[in-house]
Amino acid sequence: MMGSITPLGQRARGSRFWPTATAYVIASASAGALVGAVLGIVGLPLARTLPWTGRIALLVVVTFFGLAADLGIGGLRLPSVRRQVNEEWMLRYRGPVYGAGFGLQLGAGFVTIVTASAIYAALFAELLVGDILPAALIGLVFGTLRALPILAVAGVREPGQLGRVQRELGRWGGPVRRAILWAESALAVVAAAVVLR
Repeated sequence: MMGSITPLGQRARGSRFWPTATAYVIASASAGALVGAVLGIVGLPLARTLPWTGRIALLVVVTFFGLAADLGIGGLRLPSVRRQVNEEWMLRYRGPVYGAGFGLQLGAGFVTIVTASAIYAALFAELLVGDILPAALIGLVFGTLRALPILAVAGVREPGQLGRVQRELGRWGGPVRRAILWAESALAVVAAAVVLR
């Protein structure tokens, strides 16, 4: 996404970066909140029948299976669709329109390729909350955080800069992935300890 929506690319398409990027971020945050609200409603019966310790235990199990899939343990793989956003939209629509379209798809979390189990953990947490407002808040944070990396390309004005930004982000890919895995592991262990206590 960051290679598609840049000030450089927007200028080449006769559009402006900030309206497109703003539409992208707002749509991603909104989609995350909407999906969270829906999952919060769907989870209401579960919340009424299962105590919070049971729901946390379920989240721990899902998180550990997700970590195993992230690491490829036992041949586990994350379930995912094989679909990306349609980049042809950039030729057909104005910047804010495709920015919002891309944001809606990515903020929902599951309608494009899922590369990390943290996405499923967030969706499952929204379901297990069993309450519309907290679930929508989880989704809002998820959708916003998913979109904010676009700010990394806000200063790109020439092709060389884009290459440098992409290389730098590539260098951060491994450390960020490890940090996410460690954070997921730590949260799962803490949650398991709370349940067992």
